[in-house]
Amino acid sequence: MELLTSLTIIAILVALLIPALKMVRNMAKETAQKAQFATIDMAILAFKNDFGDYPPSSWIGTLTDYSGVQMLTEALLGKDLLGFHRSSQFRSDGTIDGTPLTQLYPLNPTDDNLNERRGPYLELATTNVFRLGNISNAKPGLFNNTGTLLAPDTFVICDVFAVKRVTLTSGKAVKAGTPILYYKANTLFKNITDPSYDQRIYNVYDNDALVSLKKVDTGADHPLELSQNSEKLYDYDSNGGIKDPKASTATRSWPYRPDSYILISAGADGLYGTSDDIHNF
Repeated sequence: MELLTSLTIIAILVALLIPALKMVRNMAKETAQKAQFATIDMAILAFKNDFGDYPPSSWIGTLTDYSGVQMLTEALLGKDLLGFHRSSQFRSDGTIDGTPLTQLYPLNPTDDNLNERRGPYLELATTNVFRLGNISNAKPGLFNNTGTLLAPDTFVICDVFAVKRVTLTSGKAVKAGTPILYYKANTLFKNITDPSYDQRIYNVYDNDALVSLKKVDTGADHPLELSQNSEKLYDYDSNGGIKDPKASTATRSWPYRPDSYILISAGADGLYGTSDDIHNF
């Protein structure tokens, strides 16, 4: 009887302890994610100081296989992770216009080429950066198939939530997070409800193809993908999405950080557009 009583007490204590441990673990991860955002913020500021503006995120007007987070990663680390080339036009193939096209990120860059670069603005040893697509055994990546809308042989900065096992080129297996979404604010526009996506402060198109790889498959319109609901991006969760309730009024809606950019982590579930997403505001 004493043994059964002891076991019952232990079982009750374990039942109480496990949820508490899970809560503490989640809080620690959220804190780590916010710290990562702070580090990225400093890196973006350093980029802005060097080049006069934040990195772009717009899919429109560029090659259509380069999303916002891919552009951000090139800006802070370089397409080959050896630094950002000052002449970059943010093309997924790393070239600039001309006949023939000029390759800014050659396989074996010369000293002159490296002297034209700035950064990297983040430390590779502590940055969760991974190749987006799985090119071959020599070039493994996050996704086996990125479709036709995303260049697979490019890098993305991922969040701290280790939700996927990835094998590096060295053969070492590690846990990788989910790519961080990056949207640069378009300060030329002052609304979030214009029928044209590229006429809004933030354009949901910038990371649409990437979101489609890691989303909640409910059959309904997804908040971070193109949809007929023009305010999905701005009002996609119970906390109001990126719409700032203090700045919004009955006649005009206004987002957080309308003069800079937003970062979005998919959170512990690794899915975009859910309630555990974490933002830099």
